[in-house]
Amino acid sequence: MARPDPNSRWLFISLVVLSLLAVACFAYPLYVIWPFRHQDASELGIALWVKRIGPWLSMLCAALCVAVLVLLWGRLRWFGRTAGVALVLLAAAACYGARVNVYELMFHPAGTPQFVTADHAKVDADDMVVAVRIDNVSRAYPVREMAYHHIINDTVAGEPIAATY
Repeated sequence: MARPDPNSRWLFISLVVLSLLAVACFAYPLYVIWPFRHQDASELGIALWVKRIGPWLSMLCAALCVAVLVLLWGRLRWFGRTAGVALVLLAAAACYGARVNVYELMFHPAGTPQFVTADHAKVDADDMVVAVRIDNVSRAYPVREMAYHHIINDTVAGEPIAATY
């Protein structure tokens, strides 16, 4: 029985690492910004840096994955070829994902706010709200709703406002 070629093993490992690096370009910023999760300043700074270089780095990783798979193709059996194609497709999907603004997908605009009087509001006593009062007009925006949207555009007493959380 022939021993596996050590160069092929290292090439395949590099294929795995490159595809995981491409996935990290997409997944890390998404993980850091996840709602209701604590983020410190350094972690957020790294995530924004990865988000900035992610499209280019993931494209480079996907191209290198294709090149490595071409080099390996003749040395692989059907399982290795299938795994290699899956890794290239994973890198290509991550390359696409790194270009999508996931923050806009996660935190889509709230639309037009609907209001009810305080006695009809379904707000628990311990719920937090962002309160706005202009002249004699008051509004309260529940934080649990704003946590997904982060901004409410509204008009209070004829003044346009943007309540954010």
